[in-house]
Amino acid sequence: MSPFSRIAVGGFQHETNTFAPRKARYEDFEHADGWPGLSRGEALPDAVAGINLPIAGFIAAARGGGHQIAPLLWCSAPPSAEVEADAYERIVAALLDALAASGPVDAVYLDLHGAMVAEHVEDGEGELLRRLRAQVGPDLPVVASLDLHANVSAAMVERSSALVAFRSYPHLDMAETGARAAALLDRLLAGERLHKALRKPPFLIPLPWQCTTIEPAASIYRRLGELETGAVASLSFTPGFPPADVERCGPAVIAYAASEAAAERAADELAGLVLAAEGAFAGTVYEPDDAVRHAMRVAARAGRPVILADTQDNPGAGAPSDSVGLLEALVRLGAEGAVVANVCDPAVAAAAHAAGEGAEIALGLGAKSGLPGQRPFDATFRVERLGSGAFTATGPFYSGARMKLGPMALLRVAGGGVRVIVSSRKQQAADRAMFRHLGVEPAEQKILALKSTVHFRADFQAIAEEILVVAAPGPNPVDHLHLDYRRLRPDLRLTPLGPTLGQRR
Repeated sequence: MSPFSRIAVGGFQHETNTFAPRKARYEDFEHADGWPGLSRGEALPDAVAGINLPIAGFIAAARGGGHQIAPLLWCSAPPSAEVEADAYERIVAALLDALAASGPVDAVYLDLHGAMVAEHVEDGEGELLRRLRAQVGPDLPVVASLDLHANVSAAMVERSSALVAFRSYPHLDMAETGARAAALLDRLLAGERLHKALRKPPFLIPLPWQCTTIEPAASIYRRLGELETGAVASLSFTPGFPPADVERCGPAVIAYAASEAAAERAADELAGLVLAAEGAFAGTVYEPDDAVRHAMRVAARAGRPVILADTQDNPGAGAPSDSVGLLEALVRLGAEGAVVANVCDPAVAAAAHAAGEGAEIALGLGAKSGLPGQRPFDATFRVERLGSGAFTATGPFYSGARMKLGPMALLRVAGGGVRVIVSSRKQQAADRAMFRHLGVEPAEQKILALKSTVHFRADFQAIAEEILVVAAPGPNPVDHLHLDYRRLRPDLRLTPLGPTLGQRR
């Protein structure tokens, strides 16, 4: 293969929770938050450089291999409900227009999520790849990286040359996945022909139990690495993104190999392991009061914080990050040394900044997104610390991310031992730098209530005495039987070993 291949590089990222209260608008892709805002052309490589993102890993690996990069467009928006049609069409058109204007290329790499749904397009990535194929033809190598939570469709597999997914949750290997995609693209550019195989295990896997540092996912991914050898060029397992009412929702195994038989064998073995482990994809979930009582008992004798994972209001899964059910339980039960992070409420953050550090403000916090049954938490708060929301993440998941969360505030509920970190933009609490930005050292707290499902483990597991998964209010239920699915495949079980949609009805 010539070391001078020219590769077009772009990305369009969104993880869609079809049950979330707010859709993704064009401006959500323009604005930076945990990741850079919409970046075009020659500004793209610098915008993502040094960040744990697939496109950053791909660009570094491709350039290191002597390739020339033709940067197109890259953007992401926080997980939410569907991408508005206007946003989808504008971004896809801009991406394809940039490709047309870039001149001849030898291949295309795309940094995709794999679980995007638009108002008018159920399979966001499949449709993007369809339009891309119509433009570049059937033979140009097109490789995409995918999130571990991708809901992979047959159309995505058919319209791409190869798909390469993350292998860790927390996602520590995002940049590494981009580099693996570059290595696979090298093989395609060298003339290798890869046969494809796709399997779709017939059950939904709750997000907390997709964690790859615990069983059964840990063993499955270990075996995946062992199978990816010899004729098997690439193997991916995506446990899926359950809060998405679309036909393709659910786990997938994707294999690429030198022969059809090798691809089929690898896909069958890995999918068989997933199916055999179905019953193990479950764990204990606590109601808020039970979780707080347990945390208080443990914290009274432990020297390290107890972590309460507020998974159902995780902004990383499309939730608004403004429910206050777990906060109310902490205050009601008299918890001490507790910090809740992050409640997204720009109006409260603005009020705190207007009042200044040391001031007391009486207002309603959170519950502004309109989730049924939620109301703001009314209290008097002392403003302990203010921050700009601009800082660099230091943990392994958000590594190098230049956070822009807008005005932030650390508030203490008057007369008690509970404090709240308030942000103006939603971002899951998965990095200790979010606390330190406001003068809080996480390891010194008794209880940390984090709006996150699994990603927090990358930076907080080492300081935790115990971790509890809590089912406080939010649009990302751990129990999928609480979601009003309508469009899933008829044979798909809603929970491990549970009923299908038809059986539930």
